[in-house]
Amino acid sequence: MINNFSILDIYEEPKVNSKLSSQMLYGEKFKIIYKKNNWLKIKTSYDNYTGYIKNKKFTIRSNPSFKIYSLKSKIFKKKNGKFKKTNRFLYFASRVTKISENQKFLEFEKNKWIKKKDLKKINHIEGNYDKIFKSFLNSKYLWGGKTAEGIDCSSLIQIYFYYNQIFFPRDTKDQIKYCKKKVKKKLSKGDIIFWKGHVGVCLNSSKFLHAYGPRKKVLIMPINYTIKLIETTAKLYVKKISNIKNF
Repeated sequence: MINNFSILDIYEEPKVNSKLSSQMLYGEKFKIIYKKNNWLKIKTSYDNYTGYIKNKKFTIRSNPSFKIYSLKSKIFKKKNGKFKKTNRFLYFASRVTKISENQKFLEFEKNKWIKKKDLKKINHIEGNYDKIFKSFLNSKYLWGGKTAEGIDCSSLIQIYFYYNQIFFPRDTKDQIKYCKKKVKKKLSKGDIIFWKGHVGVCLNSSKFLHAYGPRKKVLIMPINYTIKLIETTAKLYVKKISNIKNF
């Protein structure tokens, strides 16, 4: 099945007051494990993440040819030959299938259009991870979130790999197990620092970028200050240091 909603929430349990555990972006594939009342237990195809979603009408097939490159792309509708803005968006790394196009817009569903300048071809690789991570600066922190509307620490790291179609686990605990330990102790650009339940990336030898719950947003902080702050406030110590270039 294919998610054909801009953001699809994945919950820990099949009930309305359950905690959000993750989200699916538009165009993301998943398998249905079983149905329970108005809920589906699913497994995402990209990272094998399991959880519960509300039972809706989903697309069965798609052949994505483009993906969203901007942080969020406004959805338009065409009326009387003019493109009118809606209040909906597609978000970074979402996959879309082209139905038709003109000079400035691409139609991805019946009378749903996005600007072509917000797109890259599906096989585009963005090697500049700084550019991706920094684009999320000041985005709201949201446990389980995966978009500019709200994102958590592990998803911020994963979104770079998802965009580039490289496997990377969803949750910090699984990322720690998956990542190779860095041999050199000196911190440098691209180092991924893990704590129990938290992760972020070094932009250079002194600056650290992360989606930080206590500050409620994505921000850049001094590395050493961050390590000491987390030790003091959360009683957590660095568990592993890897590097983004290992993948």
